[in-house]
Amino acid sequence: MRLNTIKSAPGAKSARHRVGRGIGSGWGKTAGRGHKGQKSRSGGFHKVGFEGGQMPLQRRLPKRGFTSLTRRYIATVRLHDLQHLGVDEVDLLTLIHAGIVPTLTQGARIVNTGALSRAVKVRGIGTTPGARAAIEAAGGSVAE
Repeated sequence: MRLNTIKSAPGAKSARHRVGRGIGSGWGKTAGRGHKGQKSRSGGFHKVGFEGGQMPLQRRLPKRGFTSLTRRYIATVRLHDLQHLGVDEVDLLTLIHAGIVPTLTQGARIVNTGALSRAVKVRGIGTTPGARAAIEAAGGSVAE
């Protein structure tokens, strides 16, 4: 295979409509712009979300919730992952080297999913109350 022989799949690309080229083309006269009004004129433009002076929907609705900017850097680790890790002392670097969490991770949190039957010493990783109880029940310890 050569780069200059690669083609799109059949039907993936279609010819563009040449509008305003006569009634026989199917895109003549109003050229798909409808009749009259601001959007039918050349240069007819208004900003996204503009509703003709009415209060726009995005301003009528109440603000709610928020998106954390750091969420993508906090990983979730399951008890099941700690069981198969094969290390007695677990910290963030151990999890990164084992491939359990992504390289860019700045923090992690252990959740109570799966079972843990061996003693694991957790250092510098957050835990949910259920996960902490499961780790301590297996003979391990949690140090913040």
